[in-house]
Amino acid sequence: MANQRPAMALVSALGMKRRDFLTSLLAAGSTFAFRDVLAAGGNGGAGDASAFPADIPLYNEDYENWTREITASNLLTCAPRTPADVVSITNWAADNNVRLRPRGMRHGWSPLTVVDGDHSAADMLLADTTQHLNRVELVTYAGIPAVRAEAGVLLEDLMEFLDQQGYGFTAITAVGAVTLGGVLAINGHGSAVPTPGEQGLPQQTYGSLSNRVLSMTAVVWDKGQKRYVLRTFDRSDPEISALLTHLGRSFITEVTMAVEPNHNLRCVSHVEIPASEMFGPPGAGGRSMESFLDSAGRIESIWYPYTDNPWLKVWSIAPTKPLLSREVTEPYNYPFSDNIPDEIVDLAQQMMNGNPQMAPEFGQLTYAVTVAGLAATAGYDLWGSAKNTLMFIKATTIRVHEGSYAVLTRRDQVQRVIHEFTTEYLRLQQAYRDEGKYPINMPIEYRVTGLDHAGDIGLPNAEAASLSALHPREDHPEWDVAVWLSMLTIPGTPDSFPFFKEMEDWMYANLNDDRAAMRPEWSKGWAYTDEAAWANPAILGDSIPQAHRAGRAKTNWDTAVKT
Repeated sequence: MANQRPAMALVSALGMKRRDFLTSLLAAGSTFAFRDVLAAGGNGGAGDASAFPADIPLYNEDYENWTREITASNLLTCAPRTPADVVSITNWAADNNVRLRPRGMRHGWSPLTVVDGDHSAADMLLADTTQHLNRVELVTYAGIPAVRAEAGVLLEDLMEFLDQQGYGFTAITAVGAVTLGGVLAINGHGSAVPTPGEQGLPQQTYGSLSNRVLSMTAVVWDKGQKRYVLRTFDRSDPEISALLTHLGRSFITEVTMAVEPNHNLRCVSHVEIPASEMFGPPGAGGRSMESFLDSAGRIESIWYPYTDNPWLKVWSIAPTKPLLSREVTEPYNYPFSDNIPDEIVDLAQQMMNGNPQMAPEFGQLTYAVTVAGLAATAGYDLWGSAKNTLMFIKATTIRVHEGSYAVLTRRDQVQRVIHEFTTEYLRLQQAYRDEGKYPINMPIEYRVTGLDHAGDIGLPNAEAASLSALHPREDHPEWDVAVWLSMLTIPGTPDSFPFFKEMEDWMYANLNDDRAAMRPEWSKGWAYTDEAAWANPAILGDSIPQAHRAGRAKTNWDTAVKT
């Protein structure tokens, strides 16, 4: 991958009017930059437009990911209406030496679809899956309750459909405005491990959503026909391993996934626990992350920089509404994190206008807004269906760059991993501060999940997801969880890439041994140099492939690449 230039959407805020800066700071949803239907032959030079399927309109579109760190102008785009349309455009692309990439909501960080500044409209075609490829239905697959869905359906719409039918998933992404195809491409996940007394449901998995797949339909090359065709892969087919988490390099049109009976969750927020207690050393006792993990199994901590107390959310299974809980009937119940107050916007603008030293004040303000917002919305204690309590981030929240990793380990090592990571993070943060540098101005986040054990879904001979960050290690069967560690900052913040690089180097050196192993979270930031993300040749060429080879004989990096 080519080096990526740092995002400049917020750096260029210098001299902007406040309204323009707010527009840059917040997400723009699914608004297209422009969408000019092309005149005959006016396809920017990408292939032979006259041979393109006549009933599928072509148009040009500017590409922009959610953080605006990856942009490209004037890319040839279409919106296939059916899986058969996808096959047609794939064969056209092959005949015309054009790269085809599926395109969802673009709510991602890493350059898996488009590389920043890629102006090669002459050899790329994007297929927008969101407009038409969004059909869903309940089915039974090998006796297992399941949902069959096309890849362009939004997760929030899929969860609403399942909720109405009395079904759901154990854990889901906090963001709902993402496509199912995009979530599966990067093995999207939530935060959940079983509690000691929890009775597991049939087909329940505490890993990523990729591990719920029973079958997949993909566009593949048929040697006999010498054309691309649709082929459906059962979970027992060895070749499905590379498709379950395919990093945007395959076109999945439809997927069948195991579902489970829906359940209600209580979500209690804590903002009164000191970070020194929550992230303290293992064995110290008190209100640690480990203690909440043992009691509830579903936790997430968000710690704003330069503040004392994190925001901890703890979900627990609650069939009936607790007396003090507020019932919620829709998702996204923290409006204060999606609708940014003027004070936060003003401070963010000052930081990006040459005053990064205001990061401590910015962190303290965002924490104060969270505390006040929870109180004002009665948000400390919520109860409702899993869909309404697990999805809580809208695309309209502050755009952030996010470096993120999964650390596989034993459950009794979770507190150690969190404590050692936090200790190094604070040490490095202070070292930069001593030099007058403030590379981090947004939170760090902690989550814990189970792993992608293929046998969870109840299908005989189910294959594992080769490139899932949650693929178990055969040489360490005792490793049963992953700790997700994410570092956030506003794109374009000075000195952020060197900071991320130093933290990443430390993690590879200290969280990658006989007690733990680290892998990148595919959708986010990794492989840092001092100038860019996704650009470190040693990590791209060695560390990441080795992370998906170590301790795995059957399905690994090499088998996925071969497939």
